Amino acid sequence: MAQYIINGGRRLEGKLRVGGAKNASLPILAAVLLTERQVVLHDCPRLLDVEKTILILESIGCKVKREGRDLIIDPSTVSSWVIPDCYVREIRSSIIFLGAMLSRIGKARITYPGGCEIGQRPIDLHLKGLRQLGVLIDESNGYLDCVAPRMEGGIVHLDYPSVGATENIMLAAVKAKGRTVIHNAAKEPEIVDLQNFINAMGGNVRGAGTNTIVVEGVQSGFSEVEYTIIPDRIVAGTYMVAAAITGGDVLIENVIPEHVQSIIYKLREAGCTVHVQDSCVRVKGKYRLRAIEHIKTLPYPGFPTDMQAQFTSLLSVARGTSIVTETIFENRFRHVPELVRMGANIRIDGQTAIIHGVRSLKGTTVVAKDLRGGAALVLAGLRAEGQTIVENAFYIDRGYEQLEAVLSSIGADIVKTND
Repeated sequence: MAQYIINGGRRLEGKLRVGGAKNASLPILAAVLLTERQVVLHDCPRLLDVEKTILILESIGCKVKREGRDLIIDPSTVSSWVIPDCYVREIRSSIIFLGAMLSRIGKARITYPGGCEIGQRPIDLHLKGLRQLGVLIDESNGYLDCVAPRMEGGIVHLDYPSVGATENIMLAAVKAKGRTVIHNAAKEPEIVDLQNFINAMGGNVRGAGTNTIVVEGVQSGFSEVEYTIIPDRIVAGTYMVAAAITGGDVLIENVIPEHVQSIIYKLREAGCTVHVQDSCVRVKGKYRLRAIEHIKTLPYPGFPTDMQAQFTSLLSVARGTSIVTETIFENRFRHVPELVRMGANIRIDGQTAIIHGVRSLKGTTVVAKDLRGGAALVLAGLRAEGQTIVENAFYIDRGYEQLEAVLSSIGADIVKTND
């Protein structure tokens, strides 16, 4: 089983570049099904979830070629509407193929998706929205069998601004007859990136980034497209925290500052110096930062749930007491017992963590339980005294490309083994 071995206590200095966003790449890869013409995607990360999504495309007939950080995709040969179980059970984002496949072929079959066990992520919002567009869904026998004999635009009101449901409904509506309006839509930057990609192909979507998205159905005229994925704001945020927790000085390139504003604000509140210029963010930390009175995870543009675990590690060695409240996923504190094993003083009360900062952490063997929690343990290992071994590295590899190489390039003592 792969693991990270970290010898902590080294100050990180230097510069690094953030690659394309995983959470933007996955829905865009599904959206490729909307066209029958060639698609070229630039800066598509080499991540486990991305590679599994490519395998889904190939399994249904697409031809995919990777050249460095670029993907060249020919979707003209799609021959199946059944998404293979073996990939769906591993990555939750595979559910996004429902909307795209319905747009392309008018039917789709998929099993219930898997992914990190960070809490309940019901797909009822996806299914309710698709039904509003005329999709018939049979949920028997552990599969979702969907047929759209006549997909028409409609008004969809999401009970919660779910990112996945927003994307799925957008994809299904692209070729539906008439206009679709999505109220209480998610506002995440990845939604905007999906809109921009769809429009670059010939679709007609507007309003992404606000709580109302309007999709005008377009039945034909989709063209070849060449598109660059937006930078990964969560990877950027993680490296910003890496600089902060080690008292380092790191310049992070290829960042959209607007996408990491809530992270910048909280790092400054903790006592970091953060400089922003064009597409670069420079973070200077201190050996001991200040506690943060309260962090509460919220849908974008609020503080991202995907950065909660990393900040929990940071605050575990800050001076004073911090409060962190998780409002998105109920199992997002699974990294806390591992931090406690390293010497952190953290108490969980329901969906709130009360963190009493300690002066130092001690290296030991810890186990990653999910993607972001695993990243948080790596960050804790960078700060800890002695050696930290983070097991289940495969979770971390789902969201970070060559993490050990990037951190080593700015001074960390970290290696990855397959033992």
